[in-house]
Amino acid sequence: MRSAAFFRTFGAACLVAAAPLRLAAADLAPAPAASTPLADPVPRGDWPQYGRTASEQRYSPLDAVNTATVGRLGLAWHQDLPSMRGEEATPLVIDGIMYVTTNWSRVEALDAATGAVLWHYDPGVPGTVASRGCCDTVNRGAAYWKGRIYFGTFDGRLIALDARTGHLVWSVDTIPVDAALGDIRSYTVDGAPRIAKGVVMIGNGGAEFGARGFVSGFDAETGKLKWRFFTVPAPGNKPDHAVSDAILAKAAYPTWSPDGGWVHSGGGGTVWDSIVYDPVTDLVYLGVGNGAPWSYKFRSNGTGDNLFLASIVAIRPETGEYVWHFQETPKDQWDFTASQPMMILDLPLKGEMRHVIVQAPKNGFFYTLDARTGAFISAIPYTFQNWARSIDPVTGRPDIVPDAMWSLTGKTWMGIPGSLGGHNWAPMSYSPKTGYVYIPAQQLPEPFKARENFRLHGMGVNLGIDMTGLPDDPQVVAEVSKTVQGWLLAWDPVAGKAAFRVPHDAPWNGGVLATAGDIVFQGTATGRFEAYDARNGKTLYTFDAHTGIVAPPISYEVKGRQYVAVMAGWGGVFPLMGGALARIRNHSVNHARLLVFALDGKDHLPVETRQGQVPVRNTLPFDAARAQRGYAHYQDYCMACHGDNAIAAGVLPDLRWSGALETRDGFYSVVGRGALANYGMVGFDKALSPNDIEDIRNFLLKRSR
Repeated sequence: MRSAAFFRTFGAACLVAAAPLRLAAADLAPAPAASTPLADPVPRGDWPQYGRTASEQRYSPLDAVNTATVGRLGLAWHQDLPSMRGEEATPLVIDGIMYVTTNWSRVEALDAATGAVLWHYDPGVPGTVASRGCCDTVNRGAAYWKGRIYFGTFDGRLIALDARTGHLVWSVDTIPVDAALGDIRSYTVDGAPRIAKGVVMIGNGGAEFGARGFVSGFDAETGKLKWRFFTVPAPGNKPDHAVSDAILAKAAYPTWSPDGGWVHSGGGGTVWDSIVYDPVTDLVYLGVGNGAPWSYKFRSNGTGDNLFLASIVAIRPETGEYVWHFQETPKDQWDFTASQPMMILDLPLKGEMRHVIVQAPKNGFFYTLDARTGAFISAIPYTFQNWARSIDPVTGRPDIVPDAMWSLTGKTWMGIPGSLGGHNWAPMSYSPKTGYVYIPAQQLPEPFKARENFRLHGMGVNLGIDMTGLPDDPQVVAEVSKTVQGWLLAWDPVAGKAAFRVPHDAPWNGGVLATAGDIVFQGTATGRFEAYDARNGKTLYTFDAHTGIVAPPISYEVKGRQYVAVMAGWGGVFPLMGGALARIRNHSVNHARLLVFALDGKDHLPVETRQGQVPVRNTLPFDAARAQRGYAHYQDYCMACHGDNAIAAGVLPDLRWSGALETRDGFYSVVGRGALANYGMVGFDKALSPNDIEDIRNFLLKRSR
């Protein structure tokens, strides 16, 4: 899950001064290249796949922009986007044409040298589906194959377009009817598809609401379904008539309680981001997500490992046939997904060159696995963590701290990392010149506590966790801020240790690009786009982007000129849900746009505001008892978009200052009937009564003071 309830009760007992990674002076010295890069079949000036090559190392061989010239970098061109939401996409560049997806699953093609728009395609995603997603209506990118562009839509479609004209070739619904879970069915697609051997593969999200994970493979020519692989079993071990039937019955179903809450919630396990194809092993690796709900006690009666949650699963691209799996977090109840980006490396380990998968998932350990067999090689903490005493060096199984099993103990557990993880979806990169993996790391401690009398509901999040918000106390917020951190981490995967770190002002920073010019590029949550020396982390270039950046950069070349491009636009789960925590040392607001840099670039951005809505104190009366009831409803149904405790963080409107609060009827028209549904504000009258909605209005009136 990309979302978090980390912004819940942070009392004094929850204030943990978590130790950041400490580095000795000797660690700052650059290491010699420690690995051999995989063969690079991609034209050096192109970026035709999500991670540039199949290995997803996000390394560009271009070197015109280097440590000596980067000071001349400037904005070459930019494009403003018609969105007030986050931008997370990786643009593709093929033969001088850029293809980029934007919020609400729109796609466009541009001249990569000038920014001239060649065509634009809007799939018409209805605004009403915004409530199905935990983490903004973002889209992370497209795939390219034989003259076609493939992308997923937030409402669950997979679409193929003619890359030359933008005309529709085919469109299919990726969500099977038999995967529906009654009124809590809430599937969305915001990840980039992957293509291997003529098969387009796509997963989905939704585990935080109630979903059952699966990945589908479609014929790239026709859009016909070729296979489907479910990541968790069906209730009663019923067959799906899918390629996953045999392995689910044999290996997965025995690890679930047959009468746990998962039979109604779907169990989770959505593959919402990372899917990687390795042409060397001819395997596809699926990064499987968290459980639905989070509560292990509710989900599986506190028994079993719950396969394939929080696992890497290897399958065959042409058939979807299971090959192997490795579970990183058994019994997951911390939202420790294995959905974070993976990459393929060839590394010299203990005197032997190994072909491996590496991943820095949410749970705080950097994993190295044999890419052919899934055999465990190592798992080393890349950040502070307190949920596992150790990892078994043979099996890779964690020794879980007993108190961390919060749903079983009934006690509050201050988890580090929290549910946003030590590293989330923002892609990491690798440089074969330094031998370092560059990770956008962070620390967001979070209290986990079971929710009393939890029951599944049809709209809003279904986590099984106490959703009480961060106390609105400046002293508490100040103390919490001391534990909230973000940094760029250079990790040596051969030595198994940090090489250096670049501290940032706040967490939730952008993905990373490494280049042959010994440069690492990254955008920050506080609105800077920066270049660092890949050998030691020294800041070499800074550009004021006017908005937080969460997307990863790319680099490409047109007519001998190197460009660096990044999508800018503050958004995603943390700015939407984070409330006061997302405002710690960060006052970004959303200005969605595409930024493209080159040496001696002369473009500039307009002068614009850096602050969000200006608060206007509301003097309307409220009922204290109704406000208290409304608080619980708000945290369940509204927080995912409008922020913890109704504190918006620079993306969607701050409801404390909404004009709709003026009258009961006006508020019900928006929140109950969905008067603004076309803009993403769906009506909640099927889940909440008029009195419930009036309680929420009273809570917001109280908060507005």
